[in-house]
Amino acid sequence: MNPLRKHILELWSMIPFIGDGSWLHRHIKSNQLYLYNLRKRRLFKLADNVHFMGEVFSAGEKNISIGAHTHIGAHSIITAWDKTLDGTTHQPSIIIGSYANIGEYNHITATNKIQIGHNFLTGRWVTITDNSHGKTDYGSLQIPPLYRTVVSKGAVIIGDNVWIGDKATILPGVTIGNGSVIGANSVVSKDIPPYCIACGNPAKVIKSNSPEKDD
Repeated sequence: MNPLRKHILELWSMIPFIGDGSWLHRHIKSNQLYLYNLRKRRLFKLADNVHFMGEVFSAGEKNISIGAHTHIGAHSIITAWDKTLDGTTHQPSIIIGSYANIGEYNHITATNKIQIGHNFLTGRWVTITDNSHGKTDYGSLQIPPLYRTVVSKGAVIIGDNVWIGDKATILPGVTIGNGSVIGANSVVSKDIPPYCIACGNPAKVIKSNSPEKDD
């Protein structure tokens, strides 16, 4: 790209995301988002035809792959930390399948591994984490939480065609099977089998499905 053209595009994209609803402001915001997507996609592995619906905070993008035709809501946070404030190094991985639709204000954070299947759908304010700030023994609790050794109880594995409702939290070491639905405000701390409906804190299966039940 011509250096002058590149500089102009960068200046254009730095105009604040504000507007009064006029055609001009809508046009500016549309072009800003287009340019933002061009820059943002380059940071991740894969990310072909991925659409960021607004500003998204990310870190460790070299350890994050996003499948094609995925949409990620504004104000979401996606982080793969290879080093944390306590000085510990990690080998994180986040893999998001194709055709996912991740709602606004979602938080996906890994120091270990989070794998999400195709056609994933979430509401707003969903948290998916494979780690926590330290252990809960007496000695650890005397350390400021931010500086405790970050630990992971295991990877988070989410199958294809999974739907997670608003404000649900998926905790470390959990597997959610294909086609399952997690209700709003649920806290998933144990595995959820495929084709189940689960809700509550802690989340419990309230309905399970199988081909035999449809006969």
